[in-house]
Amino acid sequence: MYPRKLSPGDEIRVVAPSISFGFINAETRAIAKKRFSELGLRVSYGAHCEERDASDSSSIDSRIADLHDAFADPQVAAVLSAIGGYNCNQLLRRLDFELVRAHPKILCGYSDITVLGASIYAKTGLVTYSGPHFSTFGMEKGLEYTIENFRRCLMQSEPFDVAPSEAWSDDAWFQDQLNRTFIPNPGFQIIHEGHAEGVLLGGNLCTLNLLQGTEYMPPLAGSILLVEDESESKPGNFDRDLQSLIHQPGFEHVRGLVIGRFQKQSGMTAEIITGIVESKTELKKIPVIANADFGHTTPHFTFPVGGQGALTVEKGAVRFRILEH
Repeated sequence: MYPRKLSPGDEIRVVAPSISFGFINAETRAIAKKRFSELGLRVSYGAHCEERDASDSSSIDSRIADLHDAFADPQVAAVLSAIGGYNCNQLLRRLDFELVRAHPKILCGYSDITVLGASIYAKTGLVTYSGPHFSTFGMEKGLEYTIENFRRCLMQSEPFDVAPSEAWSDDAWFQDQLNRTFIPNPGFQIIHEGHAEGVLLGGNLCTLNLLQGTEYMPPLAGSILLVEDESESKPGNFDRDLQSLIHQPGFEHVRGLVIGRFQKQSGMTAEIITGIVESKTELKKIPVIANADFGHTTPHFTFPVGGQGALTVEKGAVRFRILEH
């Protein structure tokens, strides 16, 4: 089940299922709101999204109320996370999945929002989206790739190719908008060649793994998995988290693997990620690429969790295509 695409004049509701919207400074908010206005979209905010407790979050009751209100409100066309965090999985037992199924609309976010998007897809069949937060749109520089791919995925219906960005950044842009460091992007890192078509699943790996063994984990069989992790995930952490995912039922029928770019602080290198992949016999016969533009570096593309995609890796070239979204 695919939600309706966004059109000029539509309203986007910003909610804070993880860290509070109150964590985002005024400058970032103003820039983000301007970005959406330039896309022809209106922004509204959850009634409780400013609440901020000792953990920079808000109560489960408040977060659930804002999510339910956003999905039930007929004026809202899309639900967008304010920012990521650590505690989104607290909400799953309280989320009214039947309400979500009855009012299908776009849900977009990444990082901790992975559990929300994956569980909604698993429980309702509604395609959700791994993509930028509201706060991401508050970036002054280097956002063109992110915006263009957000537009292609959420405002258009045609299939599209995901090409590598020209440059990327891993700096604390929210602390200094003007002094940024952009690194030339060498493109996709090819680890295994091959061709795959299937359901696109994934997001933040250590967050997705929180769903293992629960009713909220989407089936892996027939999928192309997209996984990434953030600065706290050192090579050893990523290795064991990937292995844990490989141990899940249905992984033997996974058709391809796309690994997002690692943050510099993780210590991951192209050689290390190749070694990790090559150590896993379960990955030998499927196409595998790394250094893709999604996750905790910027910019990043938006992809449909539950949508259809194709990955072709042959003769030293990569074509990653979003077919249905």
